[in-house]
Amino acid sequence: MNKKRIYFDMDGVLVDFESGVAKIDEATKEQYKGKLDEIPGIFALMDPIPGAAEVVRLLARSYDVFILTTSPWNNPTAASDKVQWVKKYMDDMFHKRLIITHRKDLLDGDYLIDDRDKNGASEFKGELIKFGSEKFPDWESILKYLLM
Repeated sequence: MNKKRIYFDMDGVLVDFESGVAKIDEATKEQYKGKLDEIPGIFALMDPIPGAAEVVRLLARSYDVFILTTSPWNNPTAASDKVQWVKKYMDDMFHKRLIITHRKDLLDGDYLIDDRDKNGASEFKGELIKFGSEKFPDWESILKYLLM
C-alpha cells in the first residue's frame, strides 16, 4: 500500500521568516526595503516555527513527506540557504526530499500545507491545507486532521 503524500511549504509554515529578519542589521533592511526575501543569507538565519518539526516527524510515520518551497529569483543564496536550513533543523528526514519550484501545481500529491495561495498552491490538485487559517490555525490542528 502506498502512503499518501504531503508537501510542506517552508516560509511561514516550517520556518519563521520574521526571525531571520530580526537578525539582519538596519542598514541592510533599509537597502532591501520591500524585498527582504532577496537579502543574501537570510533564509539560513531563520528559526523553525514552534512545534513544526515535531509534527512533521509524527506525520512522516504515516505519510510520504516532502518539502515544497520557492526560492526568490533575485536572491542568489536562497536555494542553498534553504538546503542548509533543512539539514540543520530536519536531520536526514528530508534528504533528497526538498523540491524548489515556482509551480507547486505541477506536483502530484494528496496534501499541500502552505500559508499562501501563490506559486500554484491554489491550483494544487490535492487538498490545500492553509496553515494559519481559521480551520488550521496551528500545527496541532493539522496533526489532528491528518491523523484522525
